[in-house]
Amino acid sequence: MVNIASVRADPAKTLLSPDDSVVLLVDHQPQMFFGTTSADRADIINATVGLAKAARVFDVPVVLTTVASKTFSGPLLPPLAELFPDTQPIDRTTMNCWEDPRVVEAVKATGRSRIVLAGLWTEVCVALASLSAVDQGYAVYVPTDACGGVSVEAHQNAVKRMVQHGIVPVTWLTTLLEWQRDWGRTETYDAVMEVVEAHAGAYGLGVVYAHAMFDQTAR
Repeated sequence: MVNIASVRADPAKTLLSPDDSVVLLVDHQPQMFFGTTSADRADIINATVGLAKAARVFDVPVVLTTVASKTFSGPLLPPLAELFPDTQPIDRTTMNCWEDPRVVEAVKATGRSRIVLAGLWTEVCVALASLSAVDQGYAVYVPTDACGGVSVEAHQNAVKRMVQHGIVPVTWLTTLLEWQRDWGRTETYDAVMEVVEAHAGAYGLGVVYAHAMFDQTAR
């Protein structure tokens, strides 16, 4: 039951903040996309790049990983490489990136307690890493639109499996808006709107229209 006397205007402790988040992007590579059929690949790329840009807006640290990039899966998605030219992806052999000490140390080094984790495939690289991180005490949020599986069933089953273990399914846009949370935060407002215009589909188009037609701040 609610204790009326203790109610106040505070956000839930489970909400993401730029100060406690780290983004872990796993295996957005050509060969992994070739096998992805759970959603339109262009939509997954758009969501992934939108998420990455959102992290840059809020100075959220980003850890990039690839698997067998030289022998099988190919290079990191070019738009991600362009966004983080000074970041070398951690190239692994393990399907579960949480079994690679370099990945774990990179996440630990950020000092953040909440991992926003997206990648390919949902049912393998994303699920295994998420389950492993949660098992060690991290809170994990998975933007499911920046993930993809070998089938719709595989993707959906992976999300269900993760939810059963307390992993939170989100989207790239809800992550961006949760980091912003208050339109009065003017220091990030313009940058957030740029990401929205470029990647948020109809919402972004609406922002473009409002700016063009009314020449005023739109949200």
